[in-house]
Amino acid sequence: MPELDWLVAVFPNFVRYVVVSFALAALFLWIYVLITPWREFTLIRAGNSAAATALIGALLGFCLPLANTIAHSVSLTDVVLWALVALAVQVIVHVGMRLMLPDLKQAIEADRAAAGIAAGGFAVCFGLITAACLTT
Repeated sequence: MPELDWLVAVFPNFVRYVVVSFALAALFLWIYVLITPWREFTLIRAGNSAAATALIGALLGFCLPLANTIAHSVSLTDVVLWALVALAVQVIVHVGMRLMLPDLKQAIEADRAAAGIAAGGFAVCFGLITAACLTT
């Protein structure tokens, strides 16, 4: 079966891209939770929707450019380099949000939905723009 031969031939490359991409997403999450002044996972475990919304928005804001880069990349090195750019953009967006909303930490910790929606929404919007700009 030619289809099966093709699958067997490309499967190792698929696995490499999945492993590297998941590792990059994990790296992003690790860095993101280090730079935020609130404890996302503790808040989420306690049922804090604002923290969950902000975190998922940031992850989407990173994964959108990552997915676009994977779809258009020429190598795993290309993916990693552009992922680092996407990570930097998300850090800048987060710092900008904290400058624009100085009480963001208190609002997230108090589970104010507007704060989580704003933080997550900004991250997704800038991630989408970043994804559109990352063309190789």
